[in-house]
Amino acid sequence: MDNKSINKEVSELQKLNDRPDAIEQKLDELLLLLENSNLDSESIKNIQNKFNSAIDAETLKQQDLHEFRKLDELSENTSREELLDQFSLLLTNSKIDSNVSKQFIRRERLTAIVLFAIGVVMIALGFAMIIMPAPPYFEMFTIYYFTPDDGVTIMDVISLLIILAGVYLLVKSLIKKNTIS
Repeated sequence: MDNKSINKEVSELQKLNDRPDAIEQKLDELLLLLENSNLDSESIKNIQNKFNSAIDAETLKQQDLHEFRKLDELSENTSREELLDQFSLLLTNSKIDSNVSKQFIRRERLTAIVLFAIGVVMIALGFAMIIMPAPPYFEMFTIYYFTPDDGVTIMDVISLLIILAGVYLLVKSLIKKNTIS
């Protein structure tokens, strides 16, 4: 999990914690539904198991986040070796599995590929704008004249800016891709 998704989950939990009345209301609605329904004991046990597993999972998430935060707080005063030992213990005890890490890496690589593609397209578009003849209403503002009939126009400057933005995105995607692999 990346830092943004952890912060998002924490903020959602805090919102739920700030609204205990809403949880109480939903629990009362659930109890009312259960009272008015004609469920057999097997169905009630399934609902109870589902509810208990949801509560247990939420408790585990909060404990896992708390442990990672404690490690973050300890990072200021402890040595790297101690942090590494504590981090390795935390990873072995937490519920982070290879599927979660694979999804994270896949998402980061996809982002890098999309940035690379956008960069290449922007570079090609910028060069096409410079090479291809522009309509006369774009060519009427010439910034610097090479000859009385030709020079650098505003369209050329805009094209160069597009090329530079494409190069920036291309370099950024390559640097990001190398840090993932």
